[in-house]
Amino acid sequence: MFTLTEVASLNDIQPTYRILKPWWDVFMDYLGLVMLMLAIFAMTMQITKDQVACLPSLEDTEEAAGAKHNSFPTQSTREAATGAPASNIPLVTKDLPDAAVHEILATHQHTAVKTEKYAIQPQPTGVRTNLDYQQYIFINQICYHVALPWYSKYFPYLTLIHTLVLMVSSNFWFKYPKTSSKIEHFVSILGRCFESPWTTKALSETACEDSEENKQRLTGTSSAPKQVSSEGKEDSTNVNSSTPMLGVKFSADKPIAEVPSSMTILDKKDGEQAKALFEKVRKFRAHVEDSDFIYKLYVAQTIVKTVKFILILSYTSTFFAEIHFEHHCEPEIKRLTGYRKFYCTHNMAFMLNKLLISYMALILIYGMACLYSLFWVFRRPLKEYSFEKVREESSFSDIPDVKNDFAFLLHMVDQYDQLYSKRFGVFLSEVSENKLREISLNHEWTFEKLRQLVTRNAQDQQELHLFMLSGLPNAVFDLTDLEVLKLELIPEVRFSAKVSQMTSLQELHLCHSPAKVEQTGFAFLRDHLRCLHVKFTDVAEIPTWVYLLRSLRELNLIGNLSSENNKMIGLESMRDLRHLKTLCLKSNLTKMPTNITELSPHLLKLVVHNDGTKLLVLNSLKKMTNLIDLELHSCELERIPHAIFSLTNLQELDLKSNNIRTIEEIISFQHLKRLTCLKLWHNKIITIPSSIGQVKSLESLHLSHNKLESLPPALFTLPKLRHLDLGHNSITLLPPDVGLLHNLQHLAINSNKLEVLPKPLFRCTKLKVLCLGNNALTVLPEAAGQLVQLTQLELRGNCLDRLPAQLGNCRLLRKNALVVEDHLFDTLPVEVKESISRETNVTFTSGL
Repeated sequence: MFTLTEVASLNDIQPTYRILKPWWDVFMDYLGLVMLMLAIFAMTMQITKDQVACLPSLEDTEEAAGAKHNSFPTQSTREAATGAPASNIPLVTKDLPDAAVHEILATHQHTAVKTEKYAIQPQPTGVRTNLDYQQYIFINQICYHVALPWYSKYFPYLTLIHTLVLMVSSNFWFKYPKTSSKIEHFVSILGRCFESPWTTKALSETACEDSEENKQRLTGTSSAPKQVSSEGKEDSTNVNSSTPMLGVKFSADKPIAEVPSSMTILDKKDGEQAKALFEKVRKFRAHVEDSDFIYKLYVAQTIVKTVKFILILSYTSTFFAEIHFEHHCEPEIKRLTGYRKFYCTHNMAFMLNKLLISYMALILIYGMACLYSLFWVFRRPLKEYSFEKVREESSFSDIPDVKNDFAFLLHMVDQYDQLYSKRFGVFLSEVSENKLREISLNHEWTFEKLRQLVTRNAQDQQELHLFMLSGLPNAVFDLTDLEVLKLELIPEVRFSAKVSQMTSLQELHLCHSPAKVEQTGFAFLRDHLRCLHVKFTDVAEIPTWVYLLRSLRELNLIGNLSSENNKMIGLESMRDLRHLKTLCLKSNLTKMPTNITELSPHLLKLVVHNDGTKLLVLNSLKKMTNLIDLELHSCELERIPHAIFSLTNLQELDLKSNNIRTIEEIISFQHLKRLTCLKLWHNKIITIPSSIGQVKSLESLHLSHNKLESLPPALFTLPKLRHLDLGHNSITLLPPDVGLLHNLQHLAINSNKLEVLPKPLFRCTKLKVLCLGNNALTVLPEAAGQLVQLTQLELRGNCLDRLPAQLGNCRLLRKNALVVEDHLFDTLPVEVKESISRETNVTFTSGL
């Protein structure tokens, strides 16, 4: 047998699940326990007490005659029955001793006396049945199964089964694997959110902000008119002049009220736990909100209980009238007992009647609770949950509404205590999460710690680089001397009004760091920021306020700006960047954005790094006639674009890392009178056309990392050429015409196949840098000593045997700028080596 505790465990749930049990489910659980106790009591009574008592029924005439024949015996019959045996019993005394015979006779006489004494007593009345005890037991058992209705026999068992089904139905959604795991996770998170110190802190801060607003509302009514009279005109002009131009909805229109310092302190452990809770809530919401299986299962089990209630009530009321105390039994056992009918009584009839009435009353109450549960389920959409009331009572106006199973679970929790949902909503708010991050961040990143991270960059500017933080610490705004701020992989950057304290800030880097700015802070950045770098993965990461920084001089956009996304860039708003001089686009464009021409009146430098994507359309460049510097890197260009020849003000052109094979169009550069620098390096150019000599304005020419094998004489007729880079080609001969470049200061022809240097080369007495490394030179002419202004000489990687002593005439040449093997340096005379080394040391000492 099983105990009541074991059966009741079917209705038991974890204590933490009780918050998901509304009052009707709890009430039905208690009703289920009462019905379970009633069923077990009825079963116990039936097993131990339930029986019938049956007697033969003598109603027929034939049976009446049999009764006369079977009536109790008369006096003469009794005498015959008692006396005859005494007289007819043979006394066997033969071969027995005398004493034994005497004892037998005495016993026989005593028995005869007793028999005569009992015969004198009054005889019993009634009908004699001639049935023994075993027959009565047999008849009772037969009639129990034949005469009793089935409901009287199985009522306790049916009650137990029905009760167990109802109890299982009530808690099935807690036990089913697909729902129990979600419910367990939800209850665990809900309990932690309810007990988290951050929940109490967030709600208390809300109360403080409300009280501060009330104070300001009460105390500000008297002072407001005075402020309006004195400052109203100025404020209105500022707002009216800026707001139409902005076209941007800022993250905050007013500063956030300061929180008392005692409230901003949060234990680090509590802060980490709260952060983990935010992440768990976010993942749980994404997991549960996509499905409504829990809701459907709860509705299904409620419907099952209701149908079960109707079924039980219908057939129980039908069989209620069949429970009687008296029953007539007609088993087919006349051949065994001699009787056909029996009259029986059921000793448990009265008890079963009372138990059935009690059970029906409990079922009726249970059914009413089921009907109310169905009414509650279908009265309103439980797959939608709104935090409207919480949003009104708190400052967390961004708490989102939820749906499906997440909404249903919150509705169930509300039936237990609405405070749970209110506290849980704190962890659905991004504002709340941002506040937590801000408090934890400011607690960790103090002013002293940030001050230690400030460094000096190559431009001798104070620079701070912050990497992978949860946000921007408030202490950053106290670094008033900071000039360059680099923010990398920071998911939430917020510039408050305090950014106006950073009066020295001129350059800002946002590397995968979406940034929001308050209106007051934007006004400062708009007027002070000069350089901005934005690196992103998706165009949506570019802050909209970037295109409104009217004092910006340089803008760098690094990320995916393909033609499909060009419309999303917002380049049409760049017309507000009135002072923009430099625009750098490092992306994968297939055509030049047409709206970029709106920058043509003031844009001086355009840089496009295309990362290997072929740039097909460049027609929009024709309108940018004020461009001075143009860089088109890795654009897979095969020829020099014709649109460039329209840029009459162009001074520097860089076509690095393209696929250019021929430059026959170079003759058109003669129309670009201001072109001084031409960079065609890292291409596949085979020959240089003679028309290069027509570009008389060139001062710097870069042709390194190509496939050149020879140089045309026209190359050396450029009178203004000062910088010539021909390194990393296949040039075998340097023409003597190189001596015509009297203004040449930098010549790089390293990594070629030169074997001999022409003597006219050393007539270029203005040479300061001469790179001859990695060639096949065998001799360095003594005329190298004529290069008295030489400061850098590269000879490593040749076949030289010695260095000429005339290098000592190069007074500006330093040992660290003389790139040569050590054994060749040792071939110089001692006084030359000492001279070069001494000058190096003197220079080093003066530098210190």
